[in-house]
Amino acid sequence: MTKADIIEGVYEKVGFSKKESAEIVELVFDTVKETLERGDKIKISGFGNFQVRQKKARVGRNPQTGKEIEISARRVLTFRPSQVLKSALNGGDASAYADEHSADEFEDADDDSET
Repeated sequence: MTKADIIEGVYEKVGFSKKESAEIVELVFDTVKETLERGDKIKISGFGNFQVRQKKARVGRNPQTGKEIEISARRVLTFRPSQVLKSALNGGDASAYADEHSADEFEDADDDSET
C-alpha cells in the first residue's frame, strides 16, 4: 500500500476532497515523524506502539571476508502490534477481543506487549 492508496481510502470513506484528504494524511505522517524524531513513543490503541530505541556501537563481521568492522551507534524504530492487530492478522475476530475487554483493560493489554 502506498501513501496515494491511503489518501484514496480517506477520500472514499470520509468524503473530503482529494486535496483535503492528502493534507490530512500528510499532517498525520508529519506528526508521527516529528514525535519519533523527538524520541517520544507513539501508542495507537487497537493498532500498536512505535518506539525509537538507541543501539550501542558494536563489532560486526563482513561475512565474505571475515574482517571485523565497527557498527556505529544508532537509533532504530521498533513497532509492537497490539493484541487486537495480532488477532486480526491471525484470522481471529479483533472485535471479539475488544468486546471482552473494557477500555481500561484494553490499554493495559497494549502495555503488556512492550515487556
